[in-house]
Amino acid sequence: MSAAYVDRREIIGLAVPAFLALVAEPIFLAADSAIVGHLGTVPLAGLSVAGSVLLASAGIFVFLAYATTSVVARAMGAGSPTVAITAGMDGLWLSLALGGLAAAAIAATARPLTAAFGASAAAHEQATTYLQIGALGIPAMLVLLAVTGTLRGLLDTRTPMLVAIGGFSVNIALNLAFVHGFHWGIAGSAWGTVIAQTGMAVTLTAILLRRARATRAPLHPHPGRILAAARNGIPLVVRTIALRGAILLTVWAAAVLGDAPLAAHQIAATVWSFFAFALDALAIAAQAVVGRDLGAGRVDTARAVTRTLLRWGLGFGLAVGALTAAAAVLVPALFTADPAVIRYAVPALLVVAAGQVVAGYVFVADGVLMGAGDFRYLAWAMVGALAAYVPVVLLVRALGVWGEPGGVLVWLWGGYAWFMVVRAVTLGLRWRGPAWSAT
Repeated sequence: MSAAYVDRREIIGLAVPAFLALVAEPIFLAADSAIVGHLGTVPLAGLSVAGSVLLASAGIFVFLAYATTSVVARAMGAGSPTVAITAGMDGLWLSLALGGLAAAAIAATARPLTAAFGASAAAHEQATTYLQIGALGIPAMLVLLAVTGTLRGLLDTRTPMLVAIGGFSVNIALNLAFVHGFHWGIAGSAWGTVIAQTGMAVTLTAILLRRARATRAPLHPHPGRILAAARNGIPLVVRTIALRGAILLTVWAAAVLGDAPLAAHQIAATVWSFFAFALDALAIAAQAVVGRDLGAGRVDTARAVTRTLLRWGLGFGLAVGALTAAAAVLVPALFTADPAVIRYAVPALLVVAAGQVVAGYVFVADGVLMGAGDFRYLAWAMVGALAAYVPVVLLVRALGVWGEPGGVLVWLWGGYAWFMVVRAVTLGLRWRGPAWSAT
C-alpha cells in the first residue's frame, strides 16, 4: 500500500453506520417536536427553550466523545489496544462524575435558566417542566458520548448505530404513550426521553465492559488518568461553550419575536440539526481514520483522506441543501397545523438550505482537526467565530423588538450562516498548513 493510498471503502464503511446513527437522533428529535407540537404552539415553543438548554448542557461535554475518539484511534494506530480501551474506561468514569454534577445543577436552576430566554409566561412554564425532568437524563447522555467515542476510535460505528436506532425507537413509543396515551403533556415527552437515554447508556456500557475484559484493561477508576482526561478536554470545553453560546444566542434572539416565530425557529433548528448530524458522519470517519493514520505515522495518507472527505462534504452539503429548498413548503406541516408558524418557517428553511454547502465543508474540516488532536486551535477558532457572530445576533435581537417577525427570523438564520462562513475560513487556513498533522 502506498503512503498516500485512500481506502474509500473503509471510509464509507465507517461513515454509513455513523450516518444512520446520527440521523436517527435528529429524526427522533423531530418526532418529539412533532408529538409535542400537536399539543399546541405554546408547548412547542417551550420545547424549543428547554431543548436548547439540555443540548447545550450535554454539548459542553462533547469532548468526552471527540477527545476519546482521537486518543483511542491513535493508540490503535500505534498497535496498543489495551491502552486504547483503558482510555475509553477513563472517559466512562469521567462522564459519570460530570453527568451527576451537571444533572443536579440544571435541575436546581431550571426555572431561572428558562426565564433567561424571555419567552412568554406560558411557554416558560412548559420549558421549566420539561427541563426539570429532562435533567435526569444528562448522566446517560454523557455516558453515551464517552462510550460512543471509544467505539468510533476502535473503528466500530455499527454498534452505536444499532443502539441508537433501538433506543430512539423506544423513545418515540414512550413519548406517544406518555403524551397522547396517558395525557401527561410535555412532561410525558421528557420522561420518555430520559428512560430511553438511560437504556441506551446501560447497553453501550455493557459492551465496553466486555471489550475491556477481553483486552485485560483495568475496570476500576484511576483518579490520575481521569483528571488527565479532564484536563486534556479543557480546550474542547472552550470550543463547545463557544458553539453552544452561538446556538443559545440564536434562540434568545428568536424568543422576543413571539410564540409563533419561536415555534417556527424550532422547526428550522430541527431541520438544521438533522442535516448537521448527517454531515457529521463524514466528520466521524475523518476523526477515526485520520487519528489512526497519524498514530501510525502515515501523514501523507491522513492528508489524502482529508482532501477526499472535504470534496465529499461539499458535495453532500450541496445535495442536502437542494433537498431542503425543494421541501421547504412541505416540511413545516409535519410539525404544526398553525398557519402562522408555517408562514414564518418556510423562508427560514430556505436560508437553512443555502447554508448547507458551507456546513458540509465545516463539519469535515472540524472532524479532521479533531482526529489530529488539534484541540487548542479548534477552541480559539470557535471563540473567534462567536466573536464575529455576537454583533450580528445583537442587531437581529434589536430588530426583533420592532421589526416584522418573519423577516427578522430570516435575518437571524442569515446571521447564523455568517457564523458558519467564519468557521469555514479559520478551519480551511489550518488544515492547509503543516501544524495539525504532526505525529
